[in-house]
Amino acid sequence: MSAKPLAETTPGPLVLLVEDESQLRRFLRPSLLAHGYRVEEAQTGEEGLSFVRQYNPDLVLLDLGLPDVDGLEVTRRLRQWSNVPVVVLSARGQEQDKVAALDAGADDYLTKPFGLPELLARIRVALRHRLQQEGISPDKEFSYGPLRVDLSTRRVFVEGQEVTLTAIEYKLLQVLVQNAGKVVTHRQLLNAVWGPGHSDQIQYLRVYMAHLRRKLDPNPAKPRIFQTETGIGYRLRVDE
Repeated sequence: MSAKPLAETTPGPLVLLVEDESQLRRFLRPSLLAHGYRVEEAQTGEEGLSFVRQYNPDLVLLDLGLPDVDGLEVTRRLRQWSNVPVVVLSARGQEQDKVAALDAGADDYLTKPFGLPELLARIRVALRHRLQQEGISPDKEFSYGPLRVDLSTRRVFVEGQEVTLTAIEYKLLQVLVQNAGKVVTHRQLLNAVWGPGHSDQIQYLRVYMAHLRRKLDPNPAKPRIFQTETGIGYRLRVDE
């Protein structure tokens, strides 16, 4: 961890980088500073957990392959007492690794190697979602491309025309809107919409996602609004 935490005077959000690979830290630190973020570092999971308890950063960039505590366990322990956004950075690129991280409570997942523009976009989305969760800047309306969702009146519009959804279709859309920009796993969606007893009925979820795409996506064959994360879940696109 940095010898003098919070010594930098940049007024931007504080990002904690939990990463034991020094070469990646040397690349990410100046890149994030150049884009207005404050940056602190931890090389182990325990250091990272201790920093979050003491300084409450705005976001955590977390490697899974840490030398002491696996990043999955760090995420689980964080979620027992903190809602800090966690974006996982990992060389583990298998679907089951991504699902495990997201189900453990991570907000997003990037596979190494990754591009800086994509990382910055994921950071912006995660920070914006945290503000919405905390009610600091609550959005009563969600818009992306031709889609507009008025959460206060439960009305949905495509290209200005109101679209009627069933109760389940609207609930599914509502969960995706509330997590806009984030990957929501199959299990998370099934639990939120149908309840824990349906967490393995992925085909059921696919049927209703197909219904949403037919009603809300201008070209369901090449969906623009609802992004499929193969084998993992779905992401509702947001403008960056």
